[in-house]
Amino acid sequence: MSRKSSDRVIESVLFVAAITSILITVLIFYFLIRESLPAFRDVGAVDLIFGPKWHSAGNIFGMSPIIAGSIMVTLLALFINIFVGVPLAIYLAELAGPRSRSVQKPAIELLAGVPSIVYGFLGVLILVAYLESSFQMMTGRSILAGSILLGIMFIPAITTICEDALRAVPKEFKEGSLALGATRWQTVRYVTLPAASSGIIAAIVLNIGNIIGETMAALLVVGNLPRHPKPIFDVFDPGAIFTSVIAGEMGEVPHGSLHYHSLFAVGLMLLVIVTVLNISADLIRSRIKKKFGG
Repeated sequence: MSRKSSDRVIESVLFVAAITSILITVLIFYFLIRESLPAFRDVGAVDLIFGPKWHSAGNIFGMSPIIAGSIMVTLLALFINIFVGVPLAIYLAELAGPRSRSVQKPAIELLAGVPSIVYGFLGVLILVAYLESSFQMMTGRSILAGSILLGIMFIPAITTICEDALRAVPKEFKEGSLALGATRWQTVRYVTLPAASSGIIAAIVLNIGNIIGETMAALLVVGNLPRHPKPIFDVFDPGAIFTSVIAGEMGEVPHGSLHYHSLFAVGLMLLVIVTVLNISADLIRSRIKKKFGG
């Protein structure tokens, strides 16, 4: 009876914890929607989301420059993530020897534990100064600086998840390929990577959420200037992303003003995007579990 009672208590505690997390998520959505409604009502949903100008001093609020800056920073940072993180995961999972892996794996995990504000300081002192002097820029704070910094920051995250996906591939697949005469690299390219593709895609989707949700490092180097670059793909121009606008302006905004409610609308847009990305990643992970019978 005591064992059954303890099992029921533990089960109840876990159930309450699960329900609490769901309720907290629902309350966050409710609070953001409630605080955003005045902005959507006064500015208009279309003008607020697709408006070409964000100028708080003139009570002009259009998220289009913020959305464009977020997309540019995210895509460039993700390119750096994939270009470095995926090959590194392949090397650690399939090609590295025990001695090499014992050194590189802890080093990557150590990079993942560095606070984002430290990356931001290093970005200001090194990256921004380098871009400013090398490309004759008025200021090194730019979309390019934010992309490079965020791309480097989240290399450990994508490497770890991709490595786990590669190691989840059953050994029988690899051994069968090698037994048929394929080389080690051919096995990685034509067997392991396709089998782990769902996990790798899930890692990429999750990293998009990490990049677009980063605040302090991006605020320090991206410039926080909500305007469209001229030309539109000029990564050397300063820009703004969702988190940098919220963190940069919320501290000085009058409570209850249109600016205040517009910033909550920006936060709501960010939360919706991150939620959709997380749900997509969960669906992709469920596919790989079904694929391998996990």
